[in-house]
Amino acid sequence: MMNPIQQCELLVKDVYKHFDASHDFQHIERVRKNAFEIATSEPTADLELIELAVLLHDVSDPKYATGEEKQEEDRILRLIGLSDEKVDLLKTLIKSISFNGGNELLAETIEAQIVRDADRLDAIGAVGIARTFAYGGAKGRKLYDADETPRDNMSVEEYRTKETASVTHFYEKLLKLTDGMLTKKGKELAKERHAFMELFLQNLRTETGEHI
Repeated sequence: MMNPIQQCELLVKDVYKHFDASHDFQHIERVRKNAFEIATSEPTADLELIELAVLLHDVSDPKYATGEEKQEEDRILRLIGLSDEKVDLLKTLIKSISFNGGNELLAETIEAQIVRDADRLDAIGAVGIARTFAYGGAKGRKLYDADETPRDNMSVEEYRTKETASVTHFYEKLLKLTDGMLTKKGKELAKERHAFMELFLQNLRTETGEHI
């Protein structure tokens, strides 16, 4: 008989196979690896809660979930046999992960802080660059637009509905993530990835001759 984590993994794989490469199950596996690495420095963290949150955190992402798909998270939680208390903890944790244009909720528990940092580590560095252009390609976005001004102080709706070039996303979100890391280990791991993004953008400006 499968335990809740095994059941959850089986169910979410069926969801993520319909997502593009920026948010597929490989993304989940990388975030899980990041989360476990961070958790080694946080001995009080609930590893089961962390792993379940990682597995579920993109299932009902508004970028992909429409209509009945928005209920996938609830459906899976019902099927894997968790206590009501753990379901409530998971739902609260998952809601605190999203960036939402800088309008994120407070990550109050160490588990929420670990999962948020783990997810954001996968949004920066070499993998983050690859994911940004994978998502932009799936949405038919321009690689860059020198005439586009990155936005600050966006509402959640503005962040989710406005289509921008892929490089603009670096300035609106990705380059801001390192300063917002919540765990000591997350901050350490983010530094090198952030520097790689800065170098990438510098090289992109050199190669294109554009002020982007």
